[in-house]
Amino acid sequence: MLDTANYTPRLKTVYQDSIRAALKEEFGYKNDMQIPRLDKIVLNIGCGAEAVKDSKKAKSAIEDLTKIAGQQAVGTKARKSHAPFRLREGMIIGAKVTLRGERMYEFLDRLITIAMPRIRDFRGVSGTSFDGRGNYATGLKEHIVFPEIDFDKVDETWGMDIVIATTAATDAEAKSLLKHFNMPFNS
Repeated sequence: MLDTANYTPRLKTVYQDSIRAALKEEFGYKNDMQIPRLDKIVLNIGCGAEAVKDSKKAKSAIEDLTKIAGQQAVGTKARKSHAPFRLREGMIIGAKVTLRGERMYEFLDRLITIAMPRIRDFRGVSGTSFDGRGNYATGLKEHIVFPEIDFDKVDETWGMDIVIATTAATDAEAKSLLKHFNMPFNS
């Protein structure tokens, strides 16, 4: 059994031991608090029309996202009714979860070392998907690339949005931080 009291995620240890020093030297920070770090990772699955037809699909997405994140996901609700799509205000149409701390580092480690290599025809993630403030967004076409999901029991494959929020002030700093974590950028 894993002793969680004395356990530190692998990527957190790598960040503290080598990445911080490399970033401080690369960008010439005077203060250690200026060094960029991961703030949070937000995962989102949108079910769309599938959830409108069958409410069990949204529950399935919430369960799958909970397994992937290792933390309880919450349902996302429709803000407005839209009659042509038979969408009602308050109807659950997706799932989301925000990861911080130890779970955030664990998820990033699994994403980079296990899930991304399992993607068919994978050539890396876009190096231009930054928002101008040091946050990175990417997506997966199938959530079944994660080992927690038994794809024999999956009734529907979902696309998944992943947003990595950092404390970096610029996109260059954030990209350098993620490169040190071995994020496979294609450019």
